Amino acid sequence: MTDQSHSVRSICVYCGSRPGRDPSHMAAGRALGQEIAEYGLRLVYGGGTKGIMGAVASGTLSNGGQVTGIIPEFLIDMEATRHSLGQLNELIVTPDMHVRKHTMFERSDAFVALPGGIGTLEEIIEIMTWAQLGRHEKPMVFANINGFWDPMMELLRHMTDEGFVHTAHRVQPLVIDNVSEIIPAIMARAAELASADRDGEEAVISKM
Repeated sequence: MTDQSHSVRSICVYCGSRPGRDPSHMAAGRALGQEIAEYGLRLVYGGGTKGIMGAVASGTLSNGGQVTGIIPEFLIDMEATRHSLGQLNELIVTPDMHVRKHTMFERSDAFVALPGGIGTLEEIIEIMTWAQLGRHEKPMVFANINGFWDPMMELLRHMTDEGFVHTAHRVQPLVIDNVSEIIPAIMARAAELASADRDGEEAVISKM
């Protein structure tokens, strides 16, 4: 079933379980977590308490926000500490990665990819694939901290130019450099989609 609900109550953040070499990536994680809390939204993320994942969760929790962590059993000791997991408002332990990703999707109204590795890339690409297939219209954001995602954007342009991204109008992730602009942009995109839905409904009614 296609998910076309456009109200934003929770934001899923994909990011690395390591800090990376650029200190700005950890700082961006903490700042985004704080923004999520200050907007009264819930953070949904992969449950890790290390690296950028830990920074996002800490930024949300330390500012009074709500956090849902979703993690497979086999990753708990690799990406988290059991003590830190106890500080989350909600912890969902899944049997495998597939269930983890699907649960994160179901619990989230928008998606943000901070810097990360292959797992982060795979997660946001899957969400984009589902959008391309018409399975959802939830806002998607690449948090392009210090140009981290520039090579990815170039690859997407190349694939589109070569004719391999069909229904490209459905795959329009936002690319945002500054953390402070991410949530306002998500809210604006959700409002645009909701307005388009209302206009479509009115057009149908007028023809009845």
